[in-house]
Amino acid sequence: MTEKREYTGDYPDKTLYIPGPTEVREDVIEAMCEPMFGHRMDRMTDLYTTIVEDTKEFLGTDNEVVILTGSGTEFWEASTLNLVDENILVPTCGSFSERHANVAERLGKNVDRLEYDWGQAIKPEDIREELEASDKHYDVVATVMNESSTGVRNPIEEIGDVVAEYPDTYFVVDAVSSLGGDYVDIDEHNIDVIFASTQKAFAMPPGLAVCVVSDDAYERELEKDSASWYGGFQRTIDYYERKGQTHSTPAIPIMLAYRKQMKHMLSEGHDARDERHREMAEYTREWARDHFDMFPEAGYESQTVSCIENTQDIDVAATIEAVSEEYDFVFSNGYGSQLGEQTFRIGHMGEHDLESIKELTDAIEDVAGL
Repeated sequence: MTEKREYTGDYPDKTLYIPGPTEVREDVIEAMCEPMFGHRMDRMTDLYTTIVEDTKEFLGTDNEVVILTGSGTEFWEASTLNLVDENILVPTCGSFSERHANVAERLGKNVDRLEYDWGQAIKPEDIREELEASDKHYDVVATVMNESSTGVRNPIEEIGDVVAEYPDTYFVVDAVSSLGGDYVDIDEHNIDVIFASTQKAFAMPPGLAVCVVSDDAYERELEKDSASWYGGFQRTIDYYERKGQTHSTPAIPIMLAYRKQMKHMLSEGHDARDERHREMAEYTREWARDHFDMFPEAGYESQTVSCIENTQDIDVAATIEAVSEEYDFVFSNGYGSQLGEQTFRIGHMGEHDLESIKELTDAIEDVAGL
């Protein structure tokens, strides 16, 4: 049995280069310290309508936006319950896409996996072939945009264009670790549902899930006999239209922080934020290829987290510990038993810039003797 370990508050500050949570601006943290107010007051309506409409503006979408207290993975469950009657096709290429399939199975849905080796990217032509060849009707194709376990960025735009050819099949995208740091035109590419966690590329404290919902997905849920209660599209969107609030008590301080951070994101602009993340990713890949190698399939590398193949057989765990102790920087080992010492990961997302990423790679070089 796990024993209690008392939280003391006496810990050194560490700069986070992990795939989330990531660094948060000081004024965003301070925004959480306003006096408490009721979640049914006009002040809450002002707050919630501000963050919803600012998010629509930042993402450049005309679709509905839902912001709920919880992890982005809440919408693995909600989108499955809201849209799937029987069959769902889940291409799997790493831990998180596999987990999405597992969630659907736990919910009693018939799951067909289109399996790829870890490190490989999902191919649009394979999706088309599966949809054409199957004797089943798939209610949903569910794809991860950014497989942070392997550092793969899947071509969801092209996949969405393929799924658009099947109007009775809905396209769901897990963008937990990429939305806000990797531009995607949601409306242009038939994405019915796309969701994220704010502690990743949004550079927020953990605690909020953001989901963008198309009109078609909303109407689909209306046809169903059952749907998610907490993350139901009708329940959340209709309540917003009537009241400008959430249907259940939200984490108000986190939403205050989100309001502040979204103003920063709007000021920077989506295109500029995308470019900054691209610069960090390109530098990290170049550095990795100089000293190691990249794990993902070439041409499909993530823009927010690099998964680096440990070709020099360094002691990954010891290197992470030494960089943390000597520099107060924290990066990540490979994900799970498959990749633990075979790879390591650098999160270049949120409020990081090229200079801060160079500080980390210099520290790794120093500690590992590269």
